[in-house]
Amino acid sequence: MENLALIESFSEFKDDKQIDRVTLMAILEEVFRNALKKKYGSDDNFDIIVNPDKGDLEIWRNRVVVADGEVEDPNEEISLSEARKIEDDFEVGEDVSEEVKLIQLGRRSILALRQNLISKIYEHDNTIIYKQFKELEGDMYTAEVHHIRHRAVILLDDDGNEIILPKDKQIPSDFFRKGDNVRGIIESVELKGNKPSIIMSRANPLFLERLFESEIPEVFDGLITVKKVVRIPGEKAKVAVDSYDDRIDPVGACVGMKGSRIHGIVRELGNENIDVINYTSNLTLFITRALSPAKVTSVKINEETKRAEVILRPEEVSKAIGRGGHNIRLAGQLTGYEIDVLREGAEEDVELTEFSDEIEGWVIQEFKKIGLDTAKSVLDYDFKDLVSRTDLEEETIQEVISILKEEFED
Repeated sequence: MENLALIESFSEFKDDKQIDRVTLMAILEEVFRNALKKKYGSDDNFDIIVNPDKGDLEIWRNRVVVADGEVEDPNEEISLSEARKIEDDFEVGEDVSEEVKLIQLGRRSILALRQNLISKIYEHDNTIIYKQFKELEGDMYTAEVHHIRHRAVILLDDDGNEIILPKDKQIPSDFFRKGDNVRGIIESVELKGNKPSIIMSRANPLFLERLFESEIPEVFDGLITVKKVVRIPGEKAKVAVDSYDDRIDPVGACVGMKGSRIHGIVRELGNENIDVINYTSNLTLFITRALSPAKVTSVKINEETKRAEVILRPEEVSKAIGRGGHNIRLAGQLTGYEIDVLREGAEEDVELTEFSDEIEGWVIQEFKKIGLDTAKSVLDYDFKDLVSRTDLEEETIQEVISILKEEFED
């Protein structure tokens, strides 16, 4: 009966985890063999017969009959007198098979055996989950909010698998309630101990690419190719698209009539501003398009330093730089070139770094973050915008402007 009770104790796991019969029998045999090794020192001479469907379990120990007083290994040998207690016609040299009851292993061993069995089944289940989600890395996935922590949202999918959406993988404007369905990409899957850690991301550029695939039929069908995606989550993104079919306008197809197609994507991303750009291998033209909505006058490219010098009319400069410098930063990421913006007629402009003796380096870096590299670019920029788009105090900005006016304009 104790064998049957033990089998019944794990039958629930078999049903819950959908473990196939062959795998379950292999786990059972491994667990019992480990218990036998601890008890008898070796399991080589044991036969284990398992029928998990019926709840049957039999363990048989095989020993060789030796003369009384000549037993050297009690696990593999049995004396003639002991053997004849089993069957009275045994002779020296014959093999004896004797059933081992679980109770013979001892109460403590049985408890440890059951715990080991449960652990092995969960370990197997976790390995299956790990492999399943490892194959889904980079794919779109939907799960439901289970509970919300300070640094992460814990999601559960339809099979009860736990998925983690960390705070830094969320869009800044994301707000979730328990029960909400959340879309993102499976960014990484790792085994921590024996448990898989599944990380979802909504901030990864690949999430935007997958949204294009799911929302725009031509992208899904391969008629339009997404060449590259760069984004500042929740703020702005640029997507370069191309088509091998000249009859298709890739930008128009992605945006849709009056933005109808891209509207759902923008809403999913918390009203992230998305620029869709026609990809081209013509680098000058690609940089020009990447700086959209600004209209570029000319582009000078240095392929060795991976820098591009772009000249624009003064009224176009703020458009090229964008709010918080987002537009120029993303254009640089999209094209792979660091972009320097110059105004028309500013040939005699001076780099801010030339004033490093009078202006601290960290202050210069604050201006560079929003695309202001030269004296004229700072002097021409709206003062209120400088205050709102940098981390500089008004007094510091005033001091810099005074230095530039005194040293540069004179």
